[in-house]
Amino acid sequence: MGLIKIFSGSEVLALALQEKIKAVGVATVKKENIQSARLAGFGNTNLVVELFIQEVDFGKANPVIDDFRMSI
Repeated sequence: MGLIKIFSGSEVLALALQEKIKAVGVATVKKENIQSARLAGFGNTNLVVELFIQEVDFGKANPVIDDFRMSI
């Protein structure tokens, strides 16, 4: 059982998708990459957020993810 990345992008969009996935009973893991970029010396402060779910939940979350992608 492992995590798979389902989204990478702005925090606003990540939170919207996270709420939709949560509504169907699937837990997500959110990773924010701003600190990693800052420590590496990059001056860009744009927050990039990644969302992950458990592989076993992909079948349940996939219709939600597809609908979300079509709406943005």
